[in-house]
Amino acid sequence: MTNPTPTPPPAVEISQRSSLQTLKGLLPFLTPYKTQFVLAGIALLVAAGATLAIPYAFRQMIDLGFGGGDHSIKHVDLTFIALFGVACVLGIATAARFYMVSWLGERVTADIRNAVYSHVVTQSPEFFETTQTGEVLSRLTTDTTLIQTVVGTSISMALRNFLLFLGGLVMLFITSPKLSSIIIVMLAVVVLPIILFGRRVRTLSRDSQDRIADASAIAGEILNAMPTVQAFTHEHIEAQRFSGSVEGAFKTAMRRIRARSLLTVMAILLIFGAIVFVLWLGAHSVMQGRMSGGELGQFILYASIVAGAVGALSEVMGDAQRAAGATERLLELIEVKSPIQNPVKALNLPTRAEHDPRGAALSLQGLEFHYPSRPNTAALLNLNLDIQPGETVAIVGSSGAGKTTLFQMLLRFYDPQQGRITLDGINIRDLSLHELRGAIGVVPQDTVIFSANAMENIRYGRADASDAEVIAAAKMAAAHEFIERLPEGYQSFLGERGVRLSGGQKQRIAIARALLKNPPLLLLDEATSALDAESERLVQGALEVAMQGRTTLIIAHRLATVQRANRIIVMEHGRIVETGTHSSLVEQGGVYAKLAALQFDLHRNEE
Repeated sequence: MTNPTPTPPPAVEISQRSSLQTLKGLLPFLTPYKTQFVLAGIALLVAAGATLAIPYAFRQMIDLGFGGGDHSIKHVDLTFIALFGVACVLGIATAARFYMVSWLGERVTADIRNAVYSHVVTQSPEFFETTQTGEVLSRLTTDTTLIQTVVGTSISMALRNFLLFLGGLVMLFITSPKLSSIIIVMLAVVVLPIILFGRRVRTLSRDSQDRIADASAIAGEILNAMPTVQAFTHEHIEAQRFSGSVEGAFKTAMRRIRARSLLTVMAILLIFGAIVFVLWLGAHSVMQGRMSGGELGQFILYASIVAGAVGALSEVMGDAQRAAGATERLLELIEVKSPIQNPVKALNLPTRAEHDPRGAALSLQGLEFHYPSRPNTAALLNLNLDIQPGETVAIVGSSGAGKTTLFQMLLRFYDPQQGRITLDGINIRDLSLHELRGAIGVVPQDTVIFSANAMENIRYGRADASDAEVIAAAKMAAAHEFIERLPEGYQSFLGERGVRLSGGQKQRIAIARALLKNPPLLLLDEATSALDAESERLVQGALEVAMQGRTTLIIAHRLATVQRANRIIVMEHGRIVETGTHSSLVEQGGVYAKLAALQFDLHRNEE
């Protein structure tokens, strides 16, 4: 099996933006918490001020306290009391800053995860044709964790060290303008190559995140298909494929780490080299009497603060580069616009009584549709169909005829390129997606069972349903008996993707969901395909009761399940080629007659 490369979702091109411009995309998530930022800023200013006061206290202690006599001793005592007071202020302010920025990091990260996930779940199936779920999960977890580091730590560290850098720089000029001028010129020379090299780090950071996402996508795909993998004894092959992806991520990460390491050593050697040179000049000034020992001590401490701040800023810059790559990837998801949108002014369907005997009227007029991934092949072509309220219409045809595509049109998973669909006389594009899909019940061919108990899986059909209503729907779907036999009845956990249920049991859960929803339009996509003969008989009887007073569309390959439909529609290559009842279509001797002859002859041969 080849290693598929996940295709990124459509997005605006933002990869050429600078890190700062990219991180500006986080502002909508930061602005709601201005108060917390102000409080953190106050704590930050107090802590920085306390730090900058320490070198001045040392200067006073050296110049005034070491002169000898009772006055000097008293001065030393006061200096150390003041230092302890400064330490108390520094400790409280630092703790307050840490608490506030950590809270902001956790809060903003949670908001980003919620925003990305809420946006992704509104995307149409077209989005998931080109984006692997593992890729999305990687962005929701790994990328948001990087942003959490920046918001909860790096921004605070950057501001703190920027304040220390500016404050230390000012105090350096106050202490010795000459030495400070020299050190500033040297720092300007050495910082430029560091900034240029930082761009390389950012590119590698983005590549590293992409490779991690590739590995996550492969893992998610294979873990969801373990029975198939094991049935074909591909465990070793898939383990090697994942290992190759992980190794690719590791190699990319190592390139980033090497670049970060080189950036760090450049910053430390160049910056501290410049400072050591200037301090050497300062030492000569003291020996020549142009500076006091206290002034040099103060200059050394402020120089250390400035150097430490620059070093910390270079480290924070590396985190910012990684976060910029992560932010790009998250913004790509948030900026994707679904082609299926709610109308600006949505209409409402006619109000129905709870037990309204009417179903929904449905009309399809001149539908033409091409899947985005197959633009040259028509999935539906000039499709016209009128369905009366309460009518049961079966749709048959070979695989690829367009039956499931038609259901996707009705649910507005896609919009046709031409034509229109009306429900009770209203164009479905004029209905909100919630209103439209709330009026449709679906029993899909591949039933999805969630990691919850049986009660909650059926209640998925209508979130506000009572336990009694859930049980009633299960009885109608012939699911009550097998659910009661489970170890904890309706409270039994069904396992991830329903691994504890048979195919027929999953199908009956899906039917119970649709019955609980009680919609005017019912779509049955091979609803009994996974049932044995006895279960099919039970469910078919329940469905016949459920279809009364509803408009029902049935997709079925097994023609025995559609013989009692009011009408049978035969589709081929996206077109309706025949319409009629079972008997009339058999008499025509066309496509349906051939399908019927083939199936019923097979059944007779099997008997």
